[in-house]
Amino acid sequence: MDDITQPNILLIMPDQMRGDCLSLAQHSVLLTPNIDEIGGQGAFFTHAYTTCASCIPARRSLLTGQYPATNGMVGYQEGVPIDRPTLTEHLRNGGYATAIAGRYMHQSPYDAAYGFETRLLGSTYKLDDDYAQMLGAAVPELGGIRGLRLSFNGWQARPWSLPDHLHPTHWTAQQARHIIASQADERPLFLATSLYAPHPPLCPPAFYMERYLRQTLPPAAIGDWAIPPTAEGRGAGVDAHHVHLSGEALQSAQAGYFGLINHIDDQLYWLIQEFKTRSRAMDRPWVIIFTSDHGEMLGDHYYFRKCEPYEGASHIPFLIQASPEMGLVPGLICDAPVCLEDLMPTLLAMSGQTIPESVDGENLLPVLRGETDVSRPWLHGEHAPCYGEDQAYHFLTDGRRKYIWRPLDGSEQFFDLETDPRELRNLAADREYAGALATWQQRLVVHLHDRPEGFSDGDQLIPGRPYTAWIGASHP
Repeated sequence: MDDITQPNILLIMPDQMRGDCLSLAQHSVLLTPNIDEIGGQGAFFTHAYTTCASCIPARRSLLTGQYPATNGMVGYQEGVPIDRPTLTEHLRNGGYATAIAGRYMHQSPYDAAYGFETRLLGSTYKLDDDYAQMLGAAVPELGGIRGLRLSFNGWQARPWSLPDHLHPTHWTAQQARHIIASQADERPLFLATSLYAPHPPLCPPAFYMERYLRQTLPPAAIGDWAIPPTAEGRGAGVDAHHVHLSGEALQSAQAGYFGLINHIDDQLYWLIQEFKTRSRAMDRPWVIIFTSDHGEMLGDHYYFRKCEPYEGASHIPFLIQASPEMGLVPGLICDAPVCLEDLMPTLLAMSGQTIPESVDGENLLPVLRGETDVSRPWLHGEHAPCYGEDQAYHFLTDGRRKYIWRPLDGSEQFFDLETDPRELRNLAADREYAGALATWQQRLVVHLHDRPEGFSDGDQLIPGRPYTAWIGASHP
């Protein structure tokens, strides 16, 4: 690897964090200086997307370096083991000490190592993992995290009612710092710091929630095409996917969500400093990656949670920084479409290992060094039906335009993200964009040709085909 010692690698991965929720991305209220520094001093990929906007398939794509249709999981599925080598296994076999702190990678079975040698687990919703045991010992009268009386998927929010050091974000950062401090000198370290926040429950420490409650928060994006839920969502429950959040409900949900992100950012300062200091003491270069599995609709277009092709759910943060020895261009801003599948080949290249031919993702190391551009002209994302509703979709985007096709009914949407980044206007029926729409339609026709569901016959898209999950299948 150009005679450079294998770098220590720190992957910081919050759960359900939107790509626009960074000061670096010009968010109107959020304060994220420590995350911003990763992209500001390293590389900021402004058009990064998850190719399947829910937790299990997104993390499966990260771990395998393969698109959903290749790794066999095109939607949310539980109980399906990964049947191919993971990024972590490749790194471990290449000489790395591998560790994870916080939320596990949400794969089955839960106790499968998938290459992680050290696991200090705090998935918040788990009732018997390391974090749950700590919380139970510290506050036995709480009755576990459920004692907060907040849903793990809903929009209700309230401040964390316990001492800050018991918060799952604080606990995860502390465990990651412990792993860094205890690293032996012999092997390089790959450490995944996997934060459950800003995934609900929306319960940041009071300081952070109050900071955003006293500000004017951005309105939810409501497209002229968006359909409100029946009875404005009343009676649907706090876990509803189709919602109409306004007034206090929207403000508190946003304050809870933004507060959790701000809290993460503050917790990262010493984690990052100690990671860099420890790496320098070992005479090792270092690499830091910040990304998320998917985003959060947060009331946009009358949706909450994920499993949607829109920017709130599918656009993710993607930032990479490295020590000078790695030869990366500082301050790089890349607007080409990238995805979680790109991390595996990039990190294998950084650690001097061979990239398997089975990997779909692109090695971004030459891009990070300013030697070339991202070769991918556009990116495909998809999701099988979710939540018992018609959530199935395919989308194509290059970060400037986005084409969405719903395979169950054949409906289409087309957005000009350069002029309409909040996807407020569907241009699919606009004559001015008819030619561009036809171009993107044809791209999807070609891309889906030979899929087992029969979405395309090579000439046109075919709606109404059963969207089989075809778990474990392989697709070229």
